[in-house]
Amino acid sequence: MKTPQKRKSLIAALGALFTLPAWANDVASPSPVTANISIVNNYVYRGLSRTNGSPAVQGGVDFAAQNGFYAGAWGSNISWLADANIAKGSSLELDVYAGVKNSFFTDFIYDFGIMRYHYPAVYNPGQGNADTDELHAALGYQWLILKYSYSLGNAFAIADSKGSGYTDLSANYPISDTGVTLGAHYGRQSFRGTGAAALVAAGLTPSYDDYNVSISKDLSGYVFGVAYSGTTAKDGGYYTNFQGNNLGRKGAIFSMRRTF
Repeated sequence: MKTPQKRKSLIAALGALFTLPAWANDVASPSPVTANISIVNNYVYRGLSRTNGSPAVQGGVDFAAQNGFYAGAWGSNISWLADANIAKGSSLELDVYAGVKNSFFTDFIYDFGIMRYHYPAVYNPGQGNADTDELHAALGYQWLILKYSYSLGNAFAIADSKGSGYTDLSANYPISDTGVTLGAHYGRQSFRGTGAAALVAAGLTPSYDDYNVSISKDLSGYVFGVAYSGTTAKDGGYYTNFQGNNLGRKGAIFSMRRTF
């Protein structure tokens, strides 16, 4: 059965939230299994650089069933753990995820799922494990998507931070018959628990807002994108690493993505 064009746009936009980087829609495929590879000048996730401003090579594989069930895995090189002077920081991020998403009333879409961010070989005495497990729920209407992610345990190396959450509103507007997609995003990462409270007491606030605007172009299956991203993370604060770089600083992100 063919998928209506509006439903395609919604599913592609929602899928962009779980496949990184999220600057462009994927190429439609009749196969339930797809693979993707990306090259970016700077791996930025939720407004924060995971590579200290350096390039990243990324790739993943996805399965999507007709009943709405999906699962996948995705990986990228990183440096943010080592840059934070963690005793044994991983150079790899590996994400695995699963859930169910589908459309209803033609123009609406829902998504419920779970995602694990895994950082192999991290040893971080006295702090939280960097591995993070999140449940998420999302609701979309046409090209708008509202999503909330809830941490089931320690969140991104902050100890005792269960219940931390990320709320974001994203728009991915495809311009018909051009291969061009315009995007905009605003999100809020909030950390809860005793670990986050201790950081605040020390003058280091881990919670922050992030935003970006983007444009992408599909050229024969290769999607080229550019985005401008920023956060409310302050220089010298929690997200300033040992090299003196604010990982949430404003900047442009260039990407090339191919889906097979």
